[in-house]
Amino acid sequence: MTRLAICPGSFDPVTYGHLDIIQRGAKIFDHVIVTVFNNQSKDPLFTVEERIELLKACTSDLPNVTVDSSSSLLMDYAKSKNAQAVIRGLRAVSDFEYEMQITSMNRQLYADIETFFMMTNNQYSFLSSSIVKEVAKYRANVSDMVPNVVEKALARKFK
Repeated sequence: MTRLAICPGSFDPVTYGHLDIIQRGAKIFDHVIVTVFNNQSKDPLFTVEERIELLKACTSDLPNVTVDSSSSLLMDYAKSKNAQAVIRGLRAVSDFEYEMQITSMNRQLYADIETFFMMTNNQYSFLSSSIVKEVAKYRANVSDMVPNVVEKALARKFK
C-alpha cells in the first residue's frame, strides 16, 4: 500500500518554509500531493494556476511529489485521493491553536485520515507568504525567503 499524504495550503506564494515541509514530507511518505486550496478569507496575489506552476517549478526535483488544486473541503479531497495523511507545517506556538481546531474538525469528518504536524526549520519560523508579499511590494530582497522563480514572479506582479 502506498503511503500517500496531502500537503495543503494557499501557497500565495510558495516560500522556503513551505518547501522545507514538502521536502521533509517527501522523505517520509511514498507520495505527496501538494494541493493549492483557495482560502476565501484571503485576497490572493497569484491565481491558482500561477501558484500551481510555481509549485511545479519548485518541486520538480522531487519525483514523489505532484501538484494539484481543489476547491472542495480538504478532507473530502484527501478521501477522494485515498490519502492516509495530511501534512501541516507549524512555525510557532501561535500556529498550533489554529491548527488544532482545524484538525479536530477534520477528525470529525474523517477519523481515518491522520494529520501530521511538522515544525519548520528554525531559519524559516518567521516566514509567511504575507510577509514575503509585503517585503516584495517594496522591492526589498526576498532571495533568502523564496526560490528564484518565485522572486521573479513577485517582481513581475509588483512592477
